Amino acid sequence: MKSFLKYKNYITYSVILILLIFLKISNPNIIKSISFLSFDLYQKIFPLRKTSSEVIIVDIDEKSLAKLGQFPWNRSVFAKILNNLNDAKPKVIGFDIFFSENDKQSPKEFIKAYDIKSKELIADLSKIESHDNYFTKELKNSKSVLAILGNTEKSYSEYQRKPKAKFLFKGGNPNEFVYKYSNSIGSLKLLEDNVNGLGSISFLDQTDGIIRSLPLIVSFDEKIYPTMGLEMIRVGLDQKNLFVTLDEVGIKKISVRPHKISSDNNGLFWIKYKRPQKSQYISASSVFDGNFDRSRFENKYVLIGASAQGLFDLVKTPLGIIMPGVEVHANVIENILDKSYLLRNPEIYVIELLLTIILATIIFILSQKIKPKYSLPVFVIGLFSILSIGVTFYNFRSELIDISYPIFILVVTFLTGLYFRFIEENQLATENLMKETKLLRERELAGDVQKSLFPDIFKYQNFVYAKNIPARDVSGDYYDLIYVGNNEYYFSLADVSGKGVKAGMYMAKASSTFRALSKLSMPLEKVVFLVNNELVESKFKGMFVTAVFGKFNTDTGNVTFVNAGHESIMLFDKSLNFEYLKSELPPIGIIKYFAETMVVSKKINLKNKTFVVYTDGVTEGYLENGNELGSEGVEEIVKNLKDINPINVVEGIASKLNWGAEKLRDDITCLALNLDNTETLKTKK
Repeated sequence: MKSFLKYKNYITYSVILILLIFLKISNPNIIKSISFLSFDLYQKIFPLRKTSSEVIIVDIDEKSLAKLGQFPWNRSVFAKILNNLNDAKPKVIGFDIFFSENDKQSPKEFIKAYDIKSKELIADLSKIESHDNYFTKELKNSKSVLAILGNTEKSYSEYQRKPKAKFLFKGGNPNEFVYKYSNSIGSLKLLEDNVNGLGSISFLDQTDGIIRSLPLIVSFDEKIYPTMGLEMIRVGLDQKNLFVTLDEVGIKKISVRPHKISSDNNGLFWIKYKRPQKSQYISASSVFDGNFDRSRFENKYVLIGASAQGLFDLVKTPLGIIMPGVEVHANVIENILDKSYLLRNPEIYVIELLLTIILATIIFILSQKIKPKYSLPVFVIGLFSILSIGVTFYNFRSELIDISYPIFILVVTFLTGLYFRFIEENQLATENLMKETKLLRERELAGDVQKSLFPDIFKYQNFVYAKNIPARDVSGDYYDLIYVGNNEYYFSLADVSGKGVKAGMYMAKASSTFRALSKLSMPLEKVVFLVNNELVESKFKGMFVTAVFGKFNTDTGNVTFVNAGHESIMLFDKSLNFEYLKSELPPIGIIKYFAETMVVSKKINLKNKTFVVYTDGVTEGYLENGNELGSEGVEEIVKNLKDINPINVVEGIASKLNWGAEKLRDDITCLALNLDNTETLKTKK
């Protein structure tokens, strides 16, 4: 039954594990969310630590809105900001904002907006340079990048946008693997024509709104564009080309000399965030006024973006904090420059699946084989192993190992193993209880049958008395007394090896054989000869009997006995002089006798003597003080009896051992024989 339960448990667990692995491979949003938990945990515990930055953020903050007015500002404001920044000689300037419409405060737009009819006023206004032109001039004089955004809606613009970066592909066409948008949103053609780069600020749809990654390259209307951070690095390094290396499964690497950036097959870039640093920000109002340290900007990557809450450019990050979208792009630039970005390779995905399967299976198997109290430590070790692997890969290789789902599988495995173990133990406990109940009933019945086999010793207590106290329901000891006529009796006392029902059955075999042969009035030696050989040939392998067989005559007082491997027989006279008659034969049932002459017997006369034989349960039995009785203890009991007769000797010994405070070590059996019919033996006081 137990092996069947184990077999069933393993099959059930295998099905559960396969379903869990299939769920992981199918990767629904809920599974993605579980995996993201571990990626976020890494960053919360081990964020990128930097004391300085190559990126400065010009921040459209609340202070700037208060000084420069409602956003969007007219292009002349940006022109002045750009002019002041150009004086600081930055490496490149990137705009995390759009200029998709004509400036509403430019003269032409002003005329339209207010429907001005005066020709003179129109002529005067037309002489004023538009804010867009003013801004365009500043863009021309700077190394700048404008933002574009992927759009799935139909475009009504006739402007056909083209990337500024030239892409060189090796090993395939990235359009087969990159994230695609049918159209894009950007700035005016006038502005885009006069900048050095166009960078995507598209974030992928996240299951929980947290920005963990973004595509390094993306397709807008079948044209490949770099992300804002990558494009700013290209422009800042005065590079024209971006290199994309592919293989049959996707994108392997994206390069802008001298930087080689690893990505996943779809060009996805996993960001390693640092905690926001106030020193990295400067208010746009300060730059507009020219009230800033220009040396801070020299040879730096400058991003212009918004942190003001009303402009709705705030995103959630794995750090558990909200930051402006512009800072995400700042982190991308820093990651590329420092090679501090994170990796999530497909090979790692396969490896973590295999390791999870192996580890979960090992834990499940161990949960079925070891004791339940050891299951929790094993689970903790497995849990610690997964955590250690994840943290090690993150800190030393910047590789993302999913520990959330493996831990989830491990927890399911652990609980499943415990549940199966509980069911198994419960079923086995019920089964064992039923067996124990049945066995108890059988033992009780066997014990009752065995007791019925003992002779009615009280009929002979004036000259012989015996008692058996079983340590279990069924005793492995026995005694017998058989009257065969002419005042002649056969007797026996034996101790069967072992305890319980099997020992009782062996005892019954020996007893019945001895009784049957004794009634034939055979010589004692022949009786023992036949009993031994019968037991040797029985199917009770490995069992034997230590025994004293004898016969006596109450008229003569003569006793003939055979001691076969049993305790020494105690013999004492009425003066309490003790002697011990040792065994001269091996136990019964071990070796086959080939002749009756192999049986050695002794003969004594019991006039004025008492013959006592007992099992080792007597000499090895515990007294109430915890000491063993021993043969010396038996002598002391006899010496302290007021009246020495068979019943007093036996009951005196039994009372010292059957005190009830502790379970008996072994069966206790004792027989005393005294054939002096003329007087009662008394101790000398």
